[in-house]
Amino acid sequence: MKRIWTWQFSVTLILIGASVLTYMIHYLLFRDLRQIFYYLIEDIASLFLYVLLVILFIERLLAQREKRALLKKLNMAIGTFFSEVGLDLLKRFSVLIEKAEVLERQVAISPRWNKKEFEAAMAAARDFNYQVRLTPAQLAELDNFMGGKRTFLLRLLENPNLLEHERFTDLLWAVFHASEELTFREKNFEGLPESDYEHLAGDLKRAYSQLVSEWIAYNSHLKESYPYLFSLTARVNPLNPQSSPIVRT
Repeated sequence: MKRIWTWQFSVTLILIGASVLTYMIHYLLFRDLRQIFYYLIEDIASLFLYVLLVILFIERLLAQREKRALLKKLNMAIGTFFSEVGLDLLKRFSVLIEKAEVLERQVAISPRWNKKEFEAAMAAARDFNYQVRLTPAQLAELDNFMGGKRTFLLRLLENPNLLEHERFTDLLWAVFHASEELTFREKNFEGLPESDYEHLAGDLKRAYSQLVSEWIAYNSHLKESYPYLFSLTARVNPLNPQSSPIVRT
């Protein structure tokens, strides 16, 4: 049977008893029931205003606190994604993109970047004309890599908290779909019709463009909230051919 006598129940009884005792003392001292009921009704009327204040202000503060805690967990998941999959994918995808060096110059994240430079990089990533060139050997290599990360991606997709981050969820689906497209061809990438190459190019373009944008947004978050983590991600930025984890200056 469920336990009834909890500490909450004990505190409730104590507070009710204290209230009744106070009213009894008031009556014994002043012998005025009319005054007791007058102030009791006045206090009950004020109680509704107190409840309204709790709903409008305290509840909102708690919701904001919960949202911040959730965003912190989401960014931890995003960081794990980039460490495990994202950084390698950025390197592998960039080889498939025509004129990738043009984009790399615009998104070569630096530890000295400010908010305005991050916004410019986001705009450059959004406006860049992603054109994908494919060879059977490149598709086979990409298939091997992404196939090995399939279980990890599935675990991320099972995380219900990620539904709160629509952009990152879309990225995961785009990456996972590209992996599935490659997997179902069973490593048979030779002699595919041109229409199929175009279809695969579209899937990879979708995944890569979202990956670049999310990488920039993630670094912008780290710059603001975790400078020591941002220092490392900026130094190992896969979109910067000159990047190095070694601190030289």
